[in-house]
Amino acid sequence: MEVVVALLALVVGAGAGFIVAYRLRKKEEFEERRRAEEEARLILERARREAETITQEARIRAKEEVLKSKEKLEEAHRQKLRELEAQAARISQKEAALAQREEALRELEKDLQAKRTEIDRTREELARRQEELQNLIQEEKKRLEEVAHMSEEEARELLLSRVEEQAREEAARVLMRIEAETKEEAKRKAQEILALAISRCAAEFVTEKTVSVVPLPSDEMKGRIIGREGRNIRAFEAATGVTVLIDDTPEVVVLSCFNPIRREIARLAMERLVADGRIHPARIEEVVKKVEEEMETTIKETGEKAAFDVGVYGLHPELIKLLGKLKYRTSYTQNVLQHSIEVAFICGVMAGELGLDVKKAKRAGLLHDIGKAVDFEQEGPHALIGADLARKYGEDEEIVNAIAAHHEDVPAQSVLAILVQAADAVSGARPGARRELLETYIKRLQDLENIAYSFNGVQKAYAIQAGREVRVIVDSGKVSDEEAVMLARDIARKIEEDMKFPGVIKVTVVRETRAVEYAK
Repeated sequence: MEVVVALLALVVGAGAGFIVAYRLRKKEEFEERRRAEEEARLILERARREAETITQEARIRAKEEVLKSKEKLEEAHRQKLRELEAQAARISQKEAALAQREEALRELEKDLQAKRTEIDRTREELARRQEELQNLIQEEKKRLEEVAHMSEEEARELLLSRVEEQAREEAARVLMRIEAETKEEAKRKAQEILALAISRCAAEFVTEKTVSVVPLPSDEMKGRIIGREGRNIRAFEAATGVTVLIDDTPEVVVLSCFNPIRREIARLAMERLVADGRIHPARIEEVVKKVEEEMETTIKETGEKAAFDVGVYGLHPELIKLLGKLKYRTSYTQNVLQHSIEVAFICGVMAGELGLDVKKAKRAGLLHDIGKAVDFEQEGPHALIGADLARKYGEDEEIVNAIAAHHEDVPAQSVLAILVQAADAVSGARPGARRELLETYIKRLQDLENIAYSFNGVQKAYAIQAGREVRVIVDSGKVSDEEAVMLARDIARKIEEDMKFPGVIKVTVVRETRAVEYAK
């Protein structure tokens, strides 16, 4: 029983504790709910007050923005009003200016109308006076015809003839002045270029001849050269193609041949045979053959050296050989190879002064006489032969023309051809370059004087300065100053047509007027 009572008491106590705990819990929850509601009420109150504050501030800012916008609009409106007022003022000024200009135009139109009226009156007056003047001219013409006994056409022809004569005299004077100035300038420039060209080159010259003299150690050697019944000399002439002349001249033998290369081969072979002493047909043939082989090498080396000295490269090997052969060719006592080298240098210098192709000018100058290497084998002028050779071995057509035209066998087609002509004339005509037979020299001077005497009005003619100038004295009563100019030109043209000459011949016409009076 006690245990049951104890259990009941425990159960009752636990229930009572539970009930108390439950009520306490409920009370706490009520307090917490009350506190939460109070806090929520406070929060809502604060939120309401803050919302009212924000709303008030927003209203204030909105009012401020509205005020600012209103001020801006008012300012823009005032600015627009000011601009419209300024524009209206400008328009008013323009209208005033246009009014003034319109008034000025009306005044100008009135003035123009007045001037037009005045011009019309003046024109009518001029027409009237012109008519009166024409009438006066016609009357004067009639009076002049009556006084002069000449018609209008006759007077016009007389006047035209006088005017033509005056114009011709004036043209002659102008021509004299222009020719004098042009010749002076051309002469000065040409002298500068030619002097420069000549001063930059020099060449050696040998005497032209068709024979070579071989010295002998004694006259006994002549018999050995002739050989038994002349077999040695016949073998030598057959092997070399030269003629051996043995005369009474002591200790020399003469070799004659128009071909300079064969003559040179014969000279060298003869000197070796004389030095060796063994002279018989077999030995002669052996020595001549050996000299010919050496001559081929020498010719090639000579041609190469000439091209190298001038600065011309890329020549065909056959042209090199032909250049080498020119060493043994002479013309008017002038060595052709040295002459060609000199012409090449002169051409190069003149081309450089004139702004032309110097290399091409040197090439044309070096090859201009290449035809003389074979002119004794072919018929025709050496200039045309040389041009054919240059064309055959691939030279430029301009160079071919310069070679062909350097003696005017064909027309010159370029400035290069003229340069080659001038350089060739300078090289051949300068003092010491060539020798000339006395008879040829005298005949050339006589021909120059005879050409001058063939013109009317010539009193005396003198060829001076070795034929480089012809001085002509004319009759002052038959030839005027203007006609003297034309006479000099005509004489120069006739010299060019009738004569062949190197360089330039100057024609000087002298007209002298003398006034003589005696005092008594």
